[in-house]
Amino acid sequence: MASTGLQLMGLVLALLGWVCGALVCAAPLWRVSAFVGGELVIAQAVWEGLWMTCLSQTTGHIQCKTYDSTLALPKSSQAARGLTVISLLLCVLAVILGVLGAKCTHCMGTSSQSSKARLARIAAVLFIVAGLAYLLPICWTAYATVRSFYDPNVAAPLKRELGPALYLGWGASLLLLVGGALMHVGSSAPGERALPVFGAAGKAGTDAGSAGEGKQQEKSFV
Repeated sequence: MASTGLQLMGLVLALLGWVCGALVCAAPLWRVSAFVGGELVIAQAVWEGLWMTCLSQTTGHIQCKTYDSTLALPKSSQAARGLTVISLLLCVLAVILGVLGAKCTHCMGTSSQSSKARLARIAAVLFIVAGLAYLLPICWTAYATVRSFYDPNVAAPLKRELGPALYLGWGASLLLLVGGALMHVGSSAPGERALPVFGAAGKAGTDAGSAGEGKQQEKSFV
C-alpha cells in the first residue's frame, strides 16, 4: 500500500537523520579557524565543537582536549548541548514507537490497526519536535559565528568560520522533519470518517437510515 511505503520511507529518513545528528553532536567541527589576514603559510587550525576543541597542524598531527568545565562555557554552548541531547533522546523514543506502530511489523501481536496507527503518529510528532530542537542550536551557532566574524572588535586570530558539522546538522534536521512528516501522513488510517460513530447506536442509526431509504424507494414504485 502507498501509506505503508510512505510510513517506511519516513522512518528510514528519520533514522538517517538521527544517525547524522549523533555524528554532528560528537564532531568538533562546529566552528573552525578563519584566516582573514595576509598569511600565506598556515601552521595550524583550531576546531571547536560542543564537547571538545582540537588543534590541527599542517603535519597531520591533531590534538584534542575536552572542555575543563561545563559551567564555564557560554550559556549558548550549554543550551546547545542540552537541546542536542534532548533531541537525540526524543529520536530514541520515536524509533521505538515507530517500529512498534509500523504497519509491516508484528511487535504488538494482535493489536488493532488503530492503536498501531496512533503509536506511529506519536512517533512522527516526536521526530518533528526532535528536528526542531536540533535545528535551533545549529542556527544559533551559525548566527553567532557569522556575527563574530564581521565584528571589527574581534581580533583576526579569534575569528571563526562555519564548520562542516553545521551543514551536516542542517541536513540532519531536514531529514528528521521530512521523515516525521512522511511518517505521519503514511500512518493516517485510510477511509477514516470525519465524524466517528461509536457502538450499537451508530449501527442502529445506519440500519435506520437504510430502512428509511428502502421505504422511500417502495413508495416511489407504488
